[in-house]
Amino acid sequence: MSVKQKLNIFLELIKFRITVFVMITTVFGYLCATKIFGIELLGAALGIFLLASGSAALNHLQESVFDAQMERTKNRPIPSGKISEKDVFAIVLILSIVGSVLLFISSGYTGVLLGLLALLWYNGIYTPLKRKTSFAIIPGSVIGAIPPVVGWVTGGGSVFDPQALLIAFFFFIWQIPHFWLLLLAFGKDYEDAGYPTLKKYFTENQLARITYVWICVTGVTGLLMPLFSIVDISFASVGILVLVIALIIRSAKLLKENIDRLSLRKVFIEINLFVMVLILFISIEKIILL
Repeated sequence: MSVKQKLNIFLELIKFRITVFVMITTVFGYLCATKIFGIELLGAALGIFLLASGSAALNHLQESVFDAQMERTKNRPIPSGKISEKDVFAIVLILSIVGSVLLFISSGYTGVLLGLLALLWYNGIYTPLKRKTSFAIIPGSVIGAIPPVVGWVTGGGSVFDPQALLIAFFFFIWQIPHFWLLLLAFGKDYEDAGYPTLKKYFTENQLARITYVWICVTGVTGLLMPLFSIVDISFASVGILVLVIALIIRSAKLLKENIDRLSLRKVFIEINLFVMVLILFISIEKIILL
């Protein structure tokens, strides 16, 4: 096996695109808390990235049997035989230990405890809960709310600051429509693997409309950023307003009858772009005002 192939397996194992985004939200939380770039930001961002990567690899171990039953996931590293479970477990240990040490050095006890809480919540609570209830994503969304708070704490803020709680709430809310859009697009895959889905309670059209409501709530939560003094009333605030209006209008396709998978994919991309651009707007303002 070539080095490139091994690297591709490793990146898939740690869910690279997701864990990089987790790192970005940590940096975002830090920038919202402070106007001074410190060396501790590097340690916190890298620590969260490694800890999230270890958590993602552990998730591959936990769900390998179920991944093998789904068309979308059957070619993942473990079910496809590209890597052994023993090797994955070693990767989990190394990433988790190094990530925890970096978090402790850069963010102290609070930062590392929050990071470990995210790992415990994802692998110990959310992952098994997915097999029990189709509403697991709601408590599961707590996971994505934690990394920006780690960044906030690293920047000198308190876990209980109103701004930190709003930022955490924003990322919590966003994950719910993010996941339900995946469910709408790949629901049959989940059902074939034995996962309970909301399609047991709602039709696709009903679920699409419920998802649209959550998208609107995500947008409105973004509008609260200036009110909580996370950004000044400036170009970033105007940019957020424009983003929210565009998101609500463009996502309205979910209200149509018999929405197709292409439209679902477009809305999925748009809500994720909304979050990324919002982060960019606020971060740029913070950097400019340094």
